[in-house]
Amino acid sequence: MKYVRFIFSAIFFILVLLAFFPGGAVAVNFSEAPGESIAKTATSDDTTLTSTRDRLFFISGGTSDDAAASILLLTMDEIDFLGMEISNSDCIYTYAMQGEWKILSYLQKTHIPVALSNARGFNAFPWSYRNDSYLVWKSEVLKDFSNNLTWPPYPSGEFLLQNVLKTAIRTNKPVTLLVTEPITPLSNLLRDNPTLNKGIKRVIWMGGAIHVSGNLDPKTIPTEIANEKAEWNAFWDPYAVDWFFKNTSFPIILFPLDVTNQAKLTDSFMKSLEKQSVQYRYSTLVYSLYSLVQDQPYFAMWNTLTSVYLARPGLFDTPIPMRLRITTEGYLQGTISEAFNGRLVDVILNLRDSEGFYDYFLEQLQRN
Repeated sequence: MKYVRFIFSAIFFILVLLAFFPGGAVAVNFSEAPGESIAKTATSDDTTLTSTRDRLFFISGGTSDDAAASILLLTMDEIDFLGMEISNSDCIYTYAMQGEWKILSYLQKTHIPVALSNARGFNAFPWSYRNDSYLVWKSEVLKDFSNNLTWPPYPSGEFLLQNVLKTAIRTNKPVTLLVTEPITPLSNLLRDNPTLNKGIKRVIWMGGAIHVSGNLDPKTIPTEIANEKAEWNAFWDPYAVDWFFKNTSFPIILFPLDVTNQAKLTDSFMKSLEKQSVQYRYSTLVYSLYSLVQDQPYFAMWNTLTSVYLARPGLFDTPIPMRLRITTEGYLQGTISEAFNGRLVDVILNLRDSEGFYDYFLEQLQRN
């Protein structure tokens, strides 16, 4: 009998515990199927992996190479492409904007925001360079795609980038800015809104020439100003570069002509691109764009090379920290050079794996 009392006492004690601690440490939720909580954890981990992708905003000069770079960016799994801003620098803005719209229509990516900057420079690009944007717009491969009939007025690039950076600050997810044109659109925005600096993770800029000659051609501009040291993206507005160097602190990765000149538009690359364009629409489009400029002897894939760094940094030599300044006045205006008290910048000087660059680009374009 005493054993029966003991059993009833034990049961009573357990019931009391359950009444006071219904969610005990060993509680089991039988409403979940076996393995469901593990699946939830895996989903959470996948989300974390997705969130580690570079949140990217593209500031473009509207050139044919910029158009190719925008196409390449759309193929990268390593980034979240937030949008792009085009300035009236190395292009004719109406054709650059509508040309980009046609490209996005061709690729069925018109959800990507495209906007126009109001930035203006001091030393205008030659009209012969800027006309490439017209050639892109009227290219055969894009002839069946219409303009954006709601433009003009064009969306504001300043408003778009400002919203992107405000969101980055609010969500604590800073953004990488890829700039393949003069730095003026960004300098202007940060000068007027200095708090937006907090939304920037890093800036990757194609600009300058460190140990090689610049690219001012005396055949296209007066010889009195065509110094042999300046590169066009810096020369267009040296005052914006000067302000940018002196008033920002986020990391800058610079792609000067030293490295971008190594990415020539080779016959071998074009033949491979033409061959695969029979099968892949992305290849067809980029082949068409590069065919427009293939005969220009000075042409290099400056901006697409810079873009590739986002996905394949190992193709390049390790960035070299340098303190840089820019000359704003006199014959050497627009020249970026080393200086003891200059802005600390990480500079990419060499393409370590040239074959790897071309192979990666071709592989990315094998899609429809």
